[in-house]
Amino acid sequence: MSDRVISFGLVGYGLWGLHHARVIAKTPGAKLAAIAEPSEENRAKAKAAHPDVDIVADYRDLVRRTDLDVVDIAAPNRFHYEITRAALEAGKHVLLEKPMATSVAHCDEMIALARRRSLVLAIGHEMRLSALWGKVKQLIRDDAVGPPLYVLIELSRFPYRFGTDGWRFDIQRVGNWILEEPIHFFDLARWFLEGFGTPEQVYARANSKQPGHPELQDNFATIVSFTGGAFAVITETLAAFEHHVTCKVTGTRGAIWAHWSGPDARTTEPAFGLRYSDGSKIEEVKFEKRAGELFELEEEIAAMVRAVRTGAPPVCTAEDGRWSVRLCLAAQQSVDEGRPIVL
Repeated sequence: MSDRVISFGLVGYGLWGLHHARVIAKTPGAKLAAIAEPSEENRAKAKAAHPDVDIVADYRDLVRRTDLDVVDIAAPNRFHYEITRAALEAGKHVLLEKPMATSVAHCDEMIALARRRSLVLAIGHEMRLSALWGKVKQLIRDDAVGPPLYVLIELSRFPYRFGTDGWRFDIQRVGNWILEEPIHFFDLARWFLEGFGTPEQVYARANSKQPGHPELQDNFATIVSFTGGAFAVITETLAAFEHHVTCKVTGTRGAIWAHWSGPDARTTEPAFGLRYSDGSKIEEVKFEKRAGELFELEEEIAAMVRAVRTGAPPVCTAEDGRWSVRLCLAAQQSVDEGRPIVL
């Protein structure tokens, strides 16, 4: 494998983008060469943290550079399609934060463009790189509990941060809140059930505690039915405290129970664990690595370096990202229309 250093340009230096910048800068085989950020305040923070990196206001000035291999996009959702298209047209590989886009049509355009240019388009569903959630996947793959029949993923957390200029609370900029965080759990459920069926129907409910803003859905639940008979339940509340994720998988012979908790999703000292039973005894898994999105981001950047160097598929492909968007939009349609949506 080539040991060539992979040069990154980062678009977005908000609350999550600054972690992307920090991780890229310390990842072996990666170099942070440029950051594009429209906020003057955030540009100043980026310059203070990364004095040797070029900082620009307009992403177009970044993507036209000839010294970049990868454009890493951590901008608000509504800009994902526009920036990704510009980066791919400029011949850059792309690591794109979820959601891939706010429409399936835009996902399709991005996939087609990446294929035509033979470029890597990786989607930032970093939970696939988690020591914890990856172990759940491994147990399913190893037939530890039999073919899965039921998946439950539950999140209970404090309300969303507003984001730069309050973009996350502006439905025109965020797309919808199902695309904002539940999308991770749609991806996990589909990943866990991969090989046992494909999603065929979505039924969802949601409500809001915020007067006059029913579109800002603090409480959300959905059932995703898969061909083959399995189904997944995904549920979330943003009206609680701290950050707690629970996952249960029931197979034909046994079950898996995994949990993760912290004061917020970016804690470096989480409490997490996994137990499973094959129907005869209960096993507790011991972990050498910590789990959490900051650790998973480190794995994600390292995986992007490998994908660009080797041409191997990314951990989460653009096709995977498209599925997650499609499921979220179907869930929103189900909430709006009060009926199951057949895919």
